[in-house]
Amino acid sequence: MGVKGLQSFMERCCPEACVTVNLREMARQHAARSQQDCTSSANTPSPTLVVDGMACLRHWYSCKDWVCGGQWREYMDVLKSWVEAFTSAGIRLVFFFDGVVKEQKRQEWVKRRRRVNGEISKIFHHMKTYGEQPGRELFCLPSGLATFTSFALRSLGQEVFSSVQEADYEIASYARQHGSLGILGQDSDFVIYDSAPYLSVAKLRTDSLTTVLYDRQRLCCTIGLAVTQLPLLACLLGNDVVSEEKMQHIRNDAMATYRLNNPSPHSGAPQGQIVLAVSHLVSSLWGRGQDESGLIPQSLNLSAPHRELLKRGICSYILPGQEAPQRGDISSLPSAPAFEKYVSPEILKACKEQHVAVEGFMVYCVVWEGVTECSNTLEDEEDTELLPQALVYKPYRQLIYGLLLLQGHDGNSVDLPAIREWFVFPGNSLQEPDMVQPVPVSLPCDQPSLDLLWFGSGPEVSALRLKCFLSIFDSQEFSELYGAVEDSLLAALCLLTYIVLQVQTLSEEDLDAYLSQALCLRVKSSQELQQIELPFLSSRAVQLGSLFVRGLSHLLGANCASGCPLPSAALMPWHSFDGRLFHSKYLLAHSGVEKTVLLEGDSSCLSQFLCLRERLIETCRKRGRVLQSRPMVPEQSHKTASGAGFRGRHTGGCERWRERGEMTQSPRLGGGWWGRGEARGDRSEHEDRGRPWEGGGHRGGGQHFLPHSYRDFCDGEPPNMSRPPKQSRGRLHHRRGRYQLAPRWSQPPAPGT
Repeated sequence: MGVKGLQSFMERCCPEACVTVNLREMARQHAARSQQDCTSSANTPSPTLVVDGMACLRHWYSCKDWVCGGQWREYMDVLKSWVEAFTSAGIRLVFFFDGVVKEQKRQEWVKRRRRVNGEISKIFHHMKTYGEQPGRELFCLPSGLATFTSFALRSLGQEVFSSVQEADYEIASYARQHGSLGILGQDSDFVIYDSAPYLSVAKLRTDSLTTVLYDRQRLCCTIGLAVTQLPLLACLLGNDVVSEEKMQHIRNDAMATYRLNNPSPHSGAPQGQIVLAVSHLVSSLWGRGQDESGLIPQSLNLSAPHRELLKRGICSYILPGQEAPQRGDISSLPSAPAFEKYVSPEILKACKEQHVAVEGFMVYCVVWEGVTECSNTLEDEEDTELLPQALVYKPYRQLIYGLLLLQGHDGNSVDLPAIREWFVFPGNSLQEPDMVQPVPVSLPCDQPSLDLLWFGSGPEVSALRLKCFLSIFDSQEFSELYGAVEDSLLAALCLLTYIVLQVQTLSEEDLDAYLSQALCLRVKSSQELQQIELPFLSSRAVQLGSLFVRGLSHLLGANCASGCPLPSAALMPWHSFDGRLFHSKYLLAHSGVEKTVLLEGDSSCLSQFLCLRERLIETCRKRGRVLQSRPMVPEQSHKTASGAGFRGRHTGGCERWRERGEMTQSPRLGGGWWGRGEARGDRSEHEDRGRPWEGGGHRGGGQHFLPHSYRDFCDGEPPNMSRPPKQSRGRLHHRRGRYQLAPRWSQPPAPGT
């Protein structure tokens, strides 16, 4: 959030503090100064730009599609070009990403997550109404983007850090300590820190390497404050530590005084005047002859709790080596690890080192912080059939916790640790964390010590690592595939097996879509993936795409906990997932195309698809999970209430993508099998054979097929809405009714039937 209203104040009321700069020229001047200070030119460091990675994500992700799960290959190309723009100018980049959410900012985190939940509801409403992705005004980052971006940048040879404190604080500390060229971000807190110049990523033009520098010295001249007084100003205006509401009475008093001294007509209280009013208040708190050594002047009217909160907020801006008045060096000591008694000192050290260097995921937060969190995911709150990803992967996380914390533990002790989980999903109010206990991993041998898994060597240890990793997914049978298939494909197979076992409403068609896209992705270029066009979007496919990508981040956690039997690179989404490709395969699979078409006529991919598919289905069958064929078709939207109009736009027009195994039509609602009447079939076959999947879902049962409504619509007539479908009601009791079971056919119908 930064400081409430400060950046807009600088842009609108203090333009002299917003300076357009050329980073190439800044780097040249910075290098010249550094060379003068160094005794040897060989020791001259390259000009370093410290980048707030979290602030850049929205600017980096410029791919056309963002709802289907992410265009990861294209995104990698964007990152590579962005990095090259700076390195070609001789600028070294150092990236920081949020590694933890500190409890003092938890309420602000919760507030933002709830706001995004509302935006996600609008996204799904738009998709279900128009069958297409909404405009950029509802843009939502693909799931897992921050996690995978940090790994992507490392793969590009960049220096990347994951924070163990507040990321803004670590960024400002690093920039000050290393005399950096500047801080590239989009957070007005960087104006408050007495550190390197703050440069805007929102104003950045990579073609010319120009942007806007927000000059704190010029700001101070305009508002009449010293740089050391900016932290108090920031806290009184409101920031992530001191909420805006807490200091409202102070701002009201300041505004009243300001208006008395600066009489002029007012309509409300523009933010610019509030900043000026509070600045005047801060300036007046220390009289010319008064003692200025106090952190907060006693003349400021505050209760004891508010004074302590304000003190905490001010101290959050004091960097290592700087001194706060009457406090000395306040750089805080790190707190003790939450579960240090469950692991060795060597594990604690390795956890932190891997976390900071972006070589691990999840394990530091569990062992050191005792908490894990997951931000918003594109999930439809009205879908009562698909479990939220947080619940799908909860048993998975419990096994990861068990592997980390239950070495030599029987799992029944009274002092069993509990991890605080802050996971965002429909129906979770986020009032408090879920307390989740670890579960021991089921192994044919005793659970090995974490030290052996992480630090041991030799083929026996390597085999043990793989066994632990596969056991978390209940996929021990796949050990013989290790080395026989690509690591990324083995990981995807484990993940799909887990999803099929956990999500009882997943169908054969869903599995075919997942597996076919993972295989076809390997032979497609970034350009080919960008050219895929979809006749319309399925909100269910959108949620399934997000489910898979979230699963990849859990794969990372399991791999780290197991001692990394697989290279982290194999678990990255650009090796196993593309949102548009998956969506295309989903629509094809549910339209009933032949497997040859689904695999685009590639005999090698088809052979591997059939082999891996059979292995997965057999593994699930041994565990009592039998997949059903459940082709689904979307209902008509509000936009296409007329069945005749729906058919008229697309009749015969989508056969090309169906034959080739990909989509080539424009992304509008109403294409595909609907217009050709492909979904027609013998209803009695389905009405007589029963619905073994109904009631199997965790959130209220299966889907319902309404033959009269479906056939009326295929025949060009609007369905009879006087007989609404019987709604399934799950844990969140929202209306679903978006999908119906399509009739089955033994072979896909011929074109034009």
